[in-house]
Amino acid sequence: MPVSKTPIYTAFAANLLIAATKLTAAAFNGSSAMASEGIHSLVDTSNEVLLLLGLNRSKRPPDDQRPFGYGKELYFWAFIVSLLFFALGGGMSVYEGILHLQHPETIRKPVWNYVVLGIAFVFDGISLITALRAFNKQRGRTPFWRAVKNSKDPATFVVLFEDLADVIGISIAFAGILLSQLLQNPLIDGIASILIGLLLTAVAVLLVRESRSLLMGETVAADELAEVKALMEQQAGVQKTIRQRSMYLGPEEVLLQADVVFEPALQAREIAGIIRRLREQVQQAYPHYRHVFIEPVLP
Repeated sequence: MPVSKTPIYTAFAANLLIAATKLTAAAFNGSSAMASEGIHSLVDTSNEVLLLLGLNRSKRPPDDQRPFGYGKELYFWAFIVSLLFFALGGGMSVYEGILHLQHPETIRKPVWNYVVLGIAFVFDGISLITALRAFNKQRGRTPFWRAVKNSKDPATFVVLFEDLADVIGISIAFAGILLSQLLQNPLIDGIASILIGLLLTAVAVLLVRESRSLLMGETVAADELAEVKALMEQQAGVQKTIRQRSMYLGPEEVLLQADVVFEPALQAREIAGIIRRLREQVQQAYPHYRHVFIEPVLP
Protein backbone atom coordinates (compact mmCIF):
# COMPACT_ATOMS: atom_id res chain seq x y z
CA MET A 1 0.00 0.00 0.00
CA PRO A 2 1.50 3.39 -1.01
CA VAL A 3 2.61 5.72 1.77
CA SER A 4 -0.08 8.32 2.50
CA LYS A 5 0.96 11.93 3.06
CA THR A 6 -2.48 12.97 4.34
CA PRO A 7 -1.74 12.33 8.05
CA ILE A 8 1.52 14.30 7.75
CA TYR A 9 -0.10 17.32 6.09
CA THR A 10 -2.94 17.25 8.62
CA ALA A 11 -0.54 17.07 11.55
CA PHE A 12 1.65 19.84 10.09
CA ALA A 13 -1.24 22.27 9.71
CA ALA A 14 -2.63 21.47 13.15
CA ASN A 15 0.71 21.71 14.96
CA LEU A 16 1.73 24.95 13.27
CA LEU A 17 -1.46 26.72 14.32
CA ILE A 18 -1.44 25.19 17.78
CA ALA A 19 2.22 26.03 18.45
CA ALA A 20 1.67 29.70 17.64
CA THR A 21 -1.44 29.83 19.82
CA LYS A 22 0.15 28.05 22.78
CA LEU A 23 3.35 30.08 22.81
CA THR A 24 1.40 33.32 22.54
CA ALA A 25 -0.78 32.33 25.49
CA ALA A 26 2.27 31.26 27.54
CA ALA A 27 3.94 34.62 26.93
CA PHE A 28 0.89 36.45 28.26
CA ASN A 29 0.07 34.33 31.32
CA GLY A 30 3.42 32.81 32.33
CA SER A 31 2.28 29.16 32.34
CA SER A 32 5.16 26.68 32.34
CA ALA A 33 2.97 23.78 31.21
CA MET A 34 1.60 25.91 28.37
CA ALA A 35 5.13 26.85 27.29
CA SER A 36 6.07 23.16 27.29
CA GLU A 37 3.05 22.35 25.18
CA GLY A 38 4.01 25.14 22.77
CA ILE A 39 7.53 23.76 22.44
CA HIS A 40 6.06 20.31 21.95
CA SER A 41 3.82 21.49 19.10
CA LEU A 42 6.68 23.45 17.52
CA VAL A 43 8.88 20.33 17.54
CA ASP A 44 6.02 18.34 16.04
CA THR A 45 5.72 20.89 13.22
CA SER A 46 9.41 20.56 12.34
CA ASN A 47 9.04 16.77 12.54
CA GLU A 48 6.41 16.77 9.84
CA VAL A 49 8.70 18.84 7.60
CA LEU A 50 11.48 16.28 8.04
CA LEU A 51 9.15 13.36 7.34
CA LEU A 52 7.98 15.03 4.12
CA LEU A 53 11.62 15.63 3.21
CA GLY A 54 12.36 11.95 3.80
CA LEU A 55 9.37 10.87 1.71
CA ASN A 56 10.35 13.09 -1.21
CA ARG A 57 14.02 12.06 -1.12
CA SER A 58 13.11 8.37 -0.87
CA LYS A 59 11.32 8.59 -4.25
CA ARG A 60 14.48 9.49 -6.16
CA PRO A 61 15.41 6.88 -8.81
CA PRO A 62 18.53 4.71 -8.45
CA ASP A 63 21.81 6.07 -9.73
CA ASP A 64 25.47 5.07 -9.83
CA GLN A 65 26.01 5.99 -6.18
CA ARG A 66 22.78 4.37 -4.93
CA PRO A 67 22.05 1.44 -7.26
CA PHE A 68 19.24 0.21 -4.99
CA GLY A 69 17.62 3.61 -4.77
CA TYR A 70 17.01 6.05 -1.93
CA GLY A 71 14.19 4.26 -0.10
CA LYS A 72 15.99 4.31 3.24
CA GLU A 73 16.03 8.11 3.26
CA LEU A 74 12.59 7.90 4.87
CA TYR A 75 13.92 5.61 7.61
CA PHE A 76 16.85 7.93 8.27
CA TRP A 77 14.69 11.04 8.64
CA ALA A 78 12.19 9.14 10.78
CA PHE A 79 15.09 8.27 13.09
CA ILE A 80 16.15 11.93 13.22
CA VAL A 81 12.55 12.92 14.04
CA SER A 82 12.53 10.43 16.91
CA LEU A 83 15.75 11.89 18.32
CA LEU A 84 14.37 15.43 18.05
CA PHE A 85 11.21 14.31 19.80
CA PHE A 86 13.41 13.07 22.65
CA ALA A 87 15.89 15.94 22.87
CA LEU A 88 13.75 18.98 22.08
CA GLY A 89 10.32 17.75 23.09
CA GLY A 90 11.06 15.73 26.21
CA GLY A 91 14.27 17.41 27.33
CA MET A 92 13.11 21.02 27.02
CA SER A 93 9.76 20.29 28.67
CA VAL A 94 11.48 18.74 31.68
CA TYR A 95 13.91 21.67 31.81
CA GLU A 96 11.06 24.18 31.66
CA GLY A 97 9.28 22.35 34.47
CA ILE A 98 12.35 22.29 36.72
CA LEU A 99 12.95 25.98 36.04
CA HIS A 100 9.38 26.72 37.06
CA LEU A 101 9.78 24.71 40.26
CA GLN A 102 12.88 26.74 41.12
CA HIS A 103 11.21 30.04 40.25
CA PRO A 104 7.44 29.53 40.58
CA GLU A 105 5.24 32.10 38.89
CA THR A 106 1.50 32.46 39.33
CA ILE A 107 -0.44 31.92 36.13
CA ARG A 108 -2.01 35.13 34.86
CA LYS A 109 -5.40 35.06 33.11
CA PRO A 110 -5.74 31.24 33.18
CA VAL A 111 -8.97 31.42 31.20
CA TRP A 112 -6.94 31.94 28.03
CA ASN A 113 -5.07 28.72 28.77
CA TYR A 114 -8.32 26.80 28.85
CA VAL A 115 -9.42 28.35 25.56
CA VAL A 116 -6.11 27.55 23.89
CA LEU A 117 -6.01 24.01 25.22
CA GLY A 118 -9.58 23.45 24.06
CA ILE A 119 -8.74 24.62 20.56
CA ALA A 120 -5.56 22.52 20.55
CA PHE A 121 -7.45 19.45 21.73
CA VAL A 122 -9.87 19.76 18.81
CA PHE A 123 -7.16 20.21 16.17
CA ASP A 124 -4.92 17.49 17.62
CA GLY A 125 -7.93 15.22 17.94
CA ILE A 126 -8.72 15.65 14.25
CA SER A 127 -5.09 14.96 13.36
CA LEU A 128 -5.05 11.88 15.63
CA ILE A 129 -8.20 10.48 14.04
CA THR A 130 -6.72 11.03 10.54
CA ALA A 131 -3.48 9.24 11.48
CA LEU A 132 -5.36 6.44 13.24
CA ARG A 133 -7.57 5.82 10.23
CA ALA A 134 -4.52 5.61 7.94
CA PHE A 135 -2.78 3.23 10.33
CA ASN A 136 -5.88 1.04 10.76
CA LYS A 137 -6.24 0.84 6.98
CA GLN A 138 -2.67 -0.44 6.75
CA ARG A 139 -2.83 -2.94 9.61
CA GLY A 140 -6.20 -4.48 8.73
CA ARG A 141 -7.00 -7.10 11.36
CA THR A 142 -3.49 -7.23 12.81
CA PRO A 143 -3.43 -6.38 16.56
CA PHE A 144 -2.39 -2.79 17.22
CA TRP A 145 0.98 -3.30 18.91
CA ARG A 146 1.98 -6.09 16.55
CA ALA A 147 1.14 -3.78 13.65
CA VAL A 148 3.35 -1.05 15.14
CA LYS A 149 6.23 -3.51 15.47
CA ASN A 150 5.73 -4.92 11.98
CA SER A 151 5.02 -1.61 10.23
CA LYS A 152 7.50 -0.58 7.56
CA ASP A 153 5.97 2.89 7.16
CA PRO A 154 7.38 5.24 9.83
CA ALA A 155 5.57 8.19 8.27
CA THR A 156 2.32 6.75 9.60
CA PHE A 157 3.22 5.44 13.05
CA VAL A 158 5.48 8.39 13.94
CA VAL A 159 2.66 10.86 13.24
CA LEU A 160 0.20 8.59 15.08
CA PHE A 161 2.25 8.54 18.28
CA GLU A 162 3.04 12.25 18.01
CA ASP A 163 -0.66 13.04 17.86
CA LEU A 164 -1.41 10.65 20.71
CA ALA A 165 1.26 12.31 22.85
CA ASP A 166 -0.25 15.70 21.91
CA VAL A 167 -3.71 14.76 23.14
CA ILE A 168 -2.40 13.23 26.39
CA GLY A 169 -0.04 16.18 26.91
CA ILE A 170 -2.90 18.65 26.52
CA SER A 171 -4.86 16.74 29.15
CA ILE A 172 -1.90 16.88 31.55
CA ALA A 173 -1.43 20.61 30.91
CA PHE A 174 -5.13 21.26 31.52
CA ALA A 175 -5.05 19.33 34.80
CA GLY A 176 -1.87 21.11 35.91
CA ILE A 177 -3.24 24.58 35.21
CA LEU A 178 -6.59 23.81 36.81
CA LEU A 179 -5.09 22.34 39.99
CA SER A 180 -2.55 25.13 40.17
CA GLN A 181 -5.38 27.66 40.07
CA LEU A 182 -7.72 25.84 42.47
CA LEU A 183 -5.03 25.10 45.05
CA GLN A 184 -3.21 28.38 44.44
CA ASN A 185 0.03 26.45 44.12
CA PRO A 186 2.16 27.39 41.06
CA LEU A 187 4.44 24.40 41.68
CA ILE A 188 1.78 22.08 40.26
CA ASP A 189 2.14 23.79 36.90
CA GLY A 190 5.85 22.98 36.90
CA ILE A 191 5.16 19.36 37.84
CA ALA A 192 2.73 19.12 34.92
CA SER A 193 5.47 20.36 32.60
CA ILE A 194 7.84 17.66 33.87
CA LEU A 195 5.16 15.00 33.37
CA ILE A 196 4.66 16.17 29.80
CA GLY A 197 8.43 15.91 29.25
CA LEU A 198 8.49 12.37 30.64
CA LEU A 199 5.58 11.44 28.37
CA LEU A 200 7.40 12.77 25.32
CA THR A 201 10.57 10.95 26.36
CA ALA A 202 8.72 7.64 26.67
CA VAL A 203 7.14 8.08 23.23
CA ALA A 204 10.50 9.12 21.78
CA VAL A 205 12.20 5.96 23.10
CA LEU A 206 9.54 3.86 21.36
CA LEU A 207 9.94 5.77 18.10
CA VAL A 208 13.75 5.62 18.23
CA ARG A 209 13.64 1.85 18.72
CA GLU A 210 11.25 1.25 15.82
CA SER A 211 12.99 3.71 13.47
CA ARG A 212 16.41 2.26 14.27
CA SER A 213 15.17 -1.25 13.49
CA LEU A 214 13.94 -0.11 10.08
CA LEU A 215 17.15 1.77 9.35
CA MET A 216 19.24 -1.29 10.20
CA GLY A 217 17.24 -3.39 7.73
CA GLU A 218 14.23 -5.51 8.65
CA THR A 219 13.37 -8.74 6.87
CA VAL A 220 10.06 -9.68 5.30
CA ALA A 221 7.57 -11.55 7.49
CA ALA A 222 8.22 -15.29 7.73
CA ASP A 223 4.82 -16.28 6.34
CA GLU A 224 5.34 -14.10 3.26
CA LEU A 225 8.79 -15.60 2.66
CA ALA A 226 7.21 -19.06 2.94
CA GLU A 227 4.70 -18.09 0.24
CA VAL A 228 7.51 -16.86 -2.02
CA LYS A 229 9.42 -20.09 -1.41
CA ALA A 230 6.36 -22.18 -2.34
CA LEU A 231 5.84 -20.09 -5.49
CA MET A 232 9.42 -20.69 -6.60
CA GLU A 233 9.33 -24.40 -5.95
CA GLN A 234 6.23 -24.78 -8.16
CA GLN A 235 8.29 -23.76 -11.17
CA ALA A 236 9.37 -26.63 -13.43
CA GLY A 237 13.08 -27.34 -13.16
CA VAL A 238 13.37 -26.18 -9.52
CA GLN A 239 14.12 -28.84 -6.92
CA LYS A 240 14.00 -26.65 -3.83
CA THR A 241 14.86 -23.26 -2.36
CA ILE A 242 17.53 -23.59 0.30
CA ARG A 243 17.78 -20.07 1.68
CA GLN A 244 16.11 -16.68 1.32
CA ARG A 245 17.44 -13.33 2.49
CA SER A 246 15.30 -10.22 2.38
CA MET A 247 15.46 -6.61 3.50
CA TYR A 248 13.10 -3.65 3.34
CA LEU A 249 14.72 -0.73 1.51
CA GLY A 250 11.56 1.34 1.97
CA PRO A 251 7.91 0.87 2.93
CA GLU A 252 7.11 -0.53 -0.53
CA GLU A 253 10.53 -1.73 -1.65
CA VAL A 254 12.03 -5.15 -0.83
CA LEU A 255 15.32 -6.75 -1.80
CA LEU A 256 15.25 -10.57 -2.04
CA GLN A 257 18.12 -13.00 -2.54
CA ALA A 258 17.35 -16.73 -2.88
CA ASP A 259 19.58 -19.78 -3.18
CA VAL A 260 17.84 -22.26 -5.49
CA VAL A 261 18.69 -25.88 -6.37
CA PHE A 262 17.84 -26.72 -10.00
CA GLU A 263 17.43 -30.07 -11.69
CA PRO A 264 20.91 -31.53 -12.39
CA ALA A 265 20.18 -32.28 -16.04
CA LEU A 266 19.46 -28.65 -16.94
CA GLN A 267 21.85 -26.68 -19.11
CA ALA A 268 23.09 -23.19 -18.21
CA ARG A 269 20.84 -21.55 -20.82
CA GLU A 270 17.80 -23.40 -19.45
CA ILE A 271 18.64 -22.35 -15.88
CA ALA A 272 18.97 -18.74 -16.98
CA GLY A 273 15.50 -18.89 -18.54
CA ILE A 274 13.99 -20.39 -15.37
CA ILE A 275 15.64 -17.69 -13.23
CA ARG A 276 14.10 -15.02 -15.47
CA ARG A 277 10.65 -16.62 -15.13
CA LEU A 278 11.04 -16.97 -11.37
CA ARG A 279 11.88 -13.30 -11.04
CA GLU A 280 8.89 -12.30 -13.17
CA GLN A 281 6.51 -14.53 -11.18
CA VAL A 282 7.69 -13.24 -7.82
CA GLN A 283 7.46 -9.59 -8.87
CA GLN A 284 4.04 -10.13 -10.44
CA ALA A 285 2.70 -11.71 -7.25
CA TYR A 286 4.55 -9.29 -4.94
CA PRO A 287 5.11 -5.96 -6.75
CA HIS A 288 7.04 -4.51 -3.81
CA TYR A 289 9.86 -7.01 -4.44
CA ARG A 290 11.79 -4.51 -6.55
CA HIS A 291 15.12 -6.36 -6.49
CA VAL A 292 15.12 -10.17 -6.84
CA PHE A 293 18.41 -12.08 -7.09
CA ILE A 294 18.37 -15.86 -7.60
CA GLU A 295 21.58 -17.82 -7.12
CA PRO A 296 21.91 -21.39 -8.45
CA VAL A 297 23.51 -23.62 -5.81
CA LEU A 298 24.33 -27.27 -5.35
CA PRO A 299 22.06 -29.41 -3.14
